[in-house]
Amino acid sequence: MNKKYWMTGMLALLLVFSAGCGQKPAAAPADTPEQTADVDQADPGDKAADQVNEEEAVEPVNAGAGEGTGSTASGGESTTTTTTTPAGGEKTPPTEPEKVDAAVKPEHKSSIKLYYTDPEIMELKETSREITYAGEEDKYKKAFEALQTSSDASLNPLWSDKITLKSLKFDQGALTLDISKPAEANLGAGGEMFAIDALQKTFFQFEEVKSIELLVDGQQIESLMGHVELEHPMTRN
Repeated sequence: MNKKYWMTGMLALLLVFSAGCGQKPAAAPADTPEQTADVDQADPGDKAADQVNEEEAVEPVNAGAGEGTGSTASGGESTTTTTTTPAGGEKTPPTEPEKVDAAVKPEHKSSIKLYYTDPEIMELKETSREITYAGEEDKYKKAFEALQTSSDASLNPLWSDKITLKSLKFDQGALTLDISKPAEANLGAGGEMFAIDALQKTFFQFEEVKSIELLVDGQQIESLMGHVELEHPMTRN
């Protein structure tokens, strides 16, 4: 009986020994406290850099027709330029009001009477000519200039083209002429009388002219050419 128990105990020991000799897989070593501390103390800048790189990898999408692309300012703020386009797709430039040149005056035409003399300076001759002028005073200037020229050989001007009209003024019926006259523009007694008569007849044909003041270089003179007394002013007869 004791022998039986002894054999049974030996068999059990053999089984235990055989089981202890079997190969088991090695378990993964647990993290040591030092390794855990290294992970926790990683550089925060590296984490921020990784986050920025991930954000830059995402490309923004601009939505909406007619909007320009955004540009980043130096302060990091994004500005957007928006252009408004009509339905037709073409940009309409702003309209500007029409400009009217105030200096441009309408021209008028009128047929006036002019007075000349014959080649022998024997008589005063009347003729008509059309003049173009921009205003009232310009009308009188054009009339004086017409007295200085003639395209008809039988009509000689009594007012030489060497005479310069320096200024002309019309105020409440009073017409003032200021001329500059060289010596070669002088005529004899008969020519001087015809010249003054031609001047009066030419300007007094305009009903608004009540008097004529003739100055030479801004001065009132006794005689225009030294033969006939000159009135200051000359008035209608």
